[in-house]
Amino acid sequence: MALRRKVRSEGEELPLFDDTREENVKDGKVVFRQQSLDGDRGNVALLLFLYMLQGIPLGLAGAVPMLLQNKGVLYKDQALFSLVGWPFSIKLLWAPIVDSVFSERFGRRKTWLVSSQYLIGVFMILLSYRVETWISDPKGPHTILLTCLFFALNFLAATQDIAVDGWALTMLKRENVGLASTCNSVGQTAGYFLGYVVFIALESADFCNSYLRSEPQTEGILTLSNFLYYVGGIFLLFTTLVALLKREAADDVNDGQDQGIAATYRQLLHIMRLPAIRTLALILLTCKVSFCACDAITGLKLIEAGVPRERFAMIALFLVPSVGVNHLVNI
Repeated sequence: MALRRKVRSEGEELPLFDDTREENVKDGKVVFRQQSLDGDRGNVALLLFLYMLQGIPLGLAGAVPMLLQNKGVLYKDQALFSLVGWPFSIKLLWAPIVDSVFSERFGRRKTWLVSSQYLIGVFMILLSYRVETWISDPKGPHTILLTCLFFALNFLAATQDIAVDGWALTMLKRENVGLASTCNSVGQTAGYFLGYVVFIALESADFCNSYLRSEPQTEGILTLSNFLYYVGGIFLLFTTLVALLKREAADDVNDGQDQGIAATYRQLLHIMRLPAIRTLALILLTCKVSFCACDAITGLKLIEAGVPRERFAMIALFLVPSVGVNHLVNI
């Protein structure tokens, strides 16, 4: 959102929030700045790719329960594994730390972005060596261990999300800041699609034999280990390029608004006490109660009944157009 200044009759300027983008106020009239991607195309592409990388761990968190269901795990174990998605719901708890603690030499956002993405890359590569063993153990999948590991992976992805969200506000020109949320949703959806639909399809021997191979084989093109290894390598490579080639705006580091961790948490607590925020929090916490059980169990029940997991994953294809239409309407 851009800041609009409304001029009173006495000549005093009153700041108000609005979704319009303006240049300045002249003679009591608002002069609007037109939105243009000139000079921001590269930044938009970078944000899309960063958010896409962020969505891949989320997609994997949705794909692993499908693999576990074929191993006959109990629903209580599936419920335990569902905790891996919590970091994105509670990232507000450590967001003030990400915003307040950084290296001025390296950059406010790059400090956490580069660190978290390097850790994600290394984590995925190390996980790739053992994850198949833990899932396919004859005694049963190591659900608790897998939950802890993927929770940590999503914790790093949520930290990267905090850093990218903050960087987007200064990376884009003022009139293009509204595109940051679009980059977030489109990029994250693409990443989720890769980590969930594409992985499940290429991991399935039936799908690969039906559509991608001339001679049937017993395994898919990808395994979870292969996928983690390759994506981990992409994380390391792309993070290195960002660290070396992309500079952060100097005024983002030296903006004179550093409050420290304690002051930032006090400000967060003050915001959470606002009546409008309390109402919004109540709505968001309860809006899915009526259909959460159906949403969580339906897919697992269908797979248990014999529906191939790659076909169930393809349902996500029908959600992509709705996401695109939603953002076209809200731009």
